Amino acid sequence: QVQLVESGGGSVQAGGSLRLSCVESKYTQCMGWVRQTPGKEREAVAAVDDSDGYADYANSVKGRFHISKDRAKNTVLLEMNNLKPEDTGVYYCTAPVRGQVCDAGSMINWAYRGQGTQVTVSS
Repeated sequence: QVQLVESGGGSVQAGGSLRLSCVESKYTQCMGWVRQTPGKEREAVAAVDDSDGYADYANSVKGRFHISKDRAKNTVLLEMNNLKPEDTGVYYCTAPVRGQVCDAGSMINWAYRGQGTQVTVSS
């Protein structure tokens, strides 16, 4: 089992920035973020593969969000810039079990997920 604990959510105005952090109880090669926005299904945001640093992003956040993994700290960060009201939602840190594919398209089905942190962007 892997426990994931998120932090860093909050409220900002449109155009602002936030940084989310997630600590995992033990190392996983792949980590990422999904979000639940009001009135929509849970969607993938970004994933990172620590083996080669490859990062995959949802089209809606490309160029604005940056994901990175700190292997020494078992932490994944999500830098969110130029935030928009439609980015509002609960953001969940997630990680796969061995055998699950490490990319944004597969993230919704990853086995491990944290409790979530709220991000609110006002216009």
